[in-house]
Amino acid sequence: MVPSEDAAPQLDVDQILADPGVRIIVCCGAGGVGKTTTAAALALRAAEQHGRRTVVLTIDPARRLAQSLGLTELDNTPRQVKGIDVETSGGELHAMMLDMKRTFDDVVLQHTDPAKAAEIFANPFYQAMSSTFAGTQEYMAMEKLGQLHARGEWDLIVVDTPPSRSALDFLDAPARLSRFLDGRMLRLLLAPARSGGRSMFSLVTASFGMFSKVVQKVLGAQLLTDLSGFVAALDSMFGGFRQRAEQTYRILQARETAFVLVAAPEPDAVREAAYFAGRLREEKMPLAGLVLNRVHRPAVPELDAEQSRVAAERLAELGGHEATAEVLRAHAALARQAVREQQVAARFTEAFPAVPSVSVTAQPADVHDVDGLRTIGAAISRP
Repeated sequence: MVPSEDAAPQLDVDQILADPGVRIIVCCGAGGVGKTTTAAALALRAAEQHGRRTVVLTIDPARRLAQSLGLTELDNTPRQVKGIDVETSGGELHAMMLDMKRTFDDVVLQHTDPAKAAEIFANPFYQAMSSTFAGTQEYMAMEKLGQLHARGEWDLIVVDTPPSRSALDFLDAPARLSRFLDGRMLRLLLAPARSGGRSMFSLVTASFGMFSKVVQKVLGAQLLTDLSGFVAALDSMFGGFRQRAEQTYRILQARETAFVLVAAPEPDAVREAAYFAGRLREEKMPLAGLVLNRVHRPAVPELDAEQSRVAAERLAELGGHEATAEVLRAHAALARQAVREQQVAARFTEAFPAVPSVSVTAQPADVHDVDGLRTIGAAISRP
């Protein structure tokens, strides 16, 4: 029996976009499922149809968001999107892309004096960490979201996250930071700075000598020197890092936030969506619903695949009806695909029957402009 698309409650996206109590929408899901397009379409619809001053933040370094909004580039500063239809609604749309290093630099400048900031910027370990270290991007995304929220300039912030396992890192950033700050190695590295600024290598006491020698052997003397200097320079900022991260985490748990899962009717994508939904439930974070992209629907749903196949074979036997037979074969293939997609989507619905969902029909071409985003937004927001 074919699972029904209507088994899950219908997701009312317009109700979410119009709700002044919802100030953050986080779009998350596997790679390649249309998440960036969905985030941009939601932000555009919020501005045009609901009059909200909206900013969409992408953490994905791909340029698709800028291209679809008609912008030549995106950077760490919100840029207003021109040429959209907001005369009636009075809304605004802005877009930006997370610049990990720029955000880290801004945090340092905001929370230290110029001399200390210059010392931090010159440290080789900081230069590497702020640009390439795993986990820094997710933590800086939390910082940027917290900054945008604190400014109070936006009615709605739409966040386009990396593929879902990275998005889970996005959620884990505060906890990982706390573990780092409370770690034994960090406390030992901070000990010299807190005891008068002596070098790490001067700690040859019974308590620290062996530790210093082992770490120096593993990491190398120069890297350990850079790391020790980096930790000492940032010591006064660590409390602020932790406090802001935990505050943003609480915002993500609040009613003003709505998580929207984005998936395609493919096993891996639906599995990722279910994994993320389970995690959100564990963390008591508000899951608004699932957007199932790129769904295929036959033009004549009452004609199933087997009926279509049999009719095509009969016409082929009669002869002279090849074009009609080809149409029937194509319909049969599409009907079979639709059944497979419904069965795959049902895996999520069976696991999370109370989570609302909406299906978006596969588009004939990739979305690459504002008109395409409007079409997607209307499809997501259908009653």
